[in-house]
Amino acid sequence: MTQNKREIKAPNDFKYDFIKLAPLMGGISLLLTIVSVILILTKGFNYGIDFAGGTEIQVKFEQAVTAEQLRAALVEAKVGDPTVQAFGGHSEFLIRLGLPEGSTDNEKNQALNASIDRVKATLASTFSLKPEGVLRVDTVGPQVGSELKKNGLLAAFYCFLVILIYVSIRFDYAYAPGAVLCLVHDSVLTLGLFSILGREVNVQIMAAVLTLIGYSLNDTIVTFDRIREKGPESKGKSLGYVINKAINDMLGRTVLTMGTTLGACLGLYLYGGGVIEDIAFTLIVGIVVGTYSSIYVAAPLIMVMDKFTPAAALPHGEATPA
Repeated sequence: MTQNKREIKAPNDFKYDFIKLAPLMGGISLLLTIVSVILILTKGFNYGIDFAGGTEIQVKFEQAVTAEQLRAALVEAKVGDPTVQAFGGHSEFLIRLGLPEGSTDNEKNQALNASIDRVKATLASTFSLKPEGVLRVDTVGPQVGSELKKNGLLAAFYCFLVILIYVSIRFDYAYAPGAVLCLVHDSVLTLGLFSILGREVNVQIMAAVLTLIGYSLNDTIVTFDRIREKGPESKGKSLGYVINKAINDMLGRTVLTMGTTLGACLGLYLYGGGVIEDIAFTLIVGIVVGTYSSIYVAAPLIMVMDKFTPAAALPHGEATPA
């Protein structure tokens, strides 16, 4: 009897009790996910020309020019309502023009070509921009933009479906829902942040979101492997003990992986500029959210699923308090 009391009072052989905070963190995650979904459905996204259609003109000046000067000159030339984005420094810019109005495609194309010619003429007369200073001109029609948007959503859906099948085969059904819900959680929170901040969403950002899905999945799979490994070694222990032990064992690896990738992305965000800065921002948010979700979303959901579909590699039955 004394021996049993000592066993109950014995300290756990892990440092941090993550499962103790799992209900609270799960509630916060659920609330943030609901808020993000509401923002996405009501406020929507600031779509780039890849999805909304329009024209991008990348220019480089020989002298220092500010974005305000450039935009003021274009507005004065009645180009419309252009968006001007600097590419670092004061000489390279990205000019975005919306789709012109027109009753037919031919009229729209004529108006679009006229706008592009007006932009080039304005830059040449106001800032002495040479023809070679126009680095590229990209135009996307509304039909192509709609197709790209649909393909982006399909890519994300197929990604989640394949991951669900993969995790179900590699582990079992008790693990799979947690992995997929973890990735949905990461994607929705990241896109919700883009919605509330009004940052542009384009094909590059969708590629970055799919990249962070892969990053988050890798962290989750490594944690799942350790949970499955610790299960047979922890007979008589609770499932919460097994998950806590596994997360604590992987904590050093998680911190090192997060720190190195986060450092690289911060460097790209601070010094990359332009599209690279937007991609780096997406990855920074995804790395932080993905690391959090692998601990407080994916792993605790195993305990929920274990009540309905017990995992074969985990301890079951009456457990000794840990």
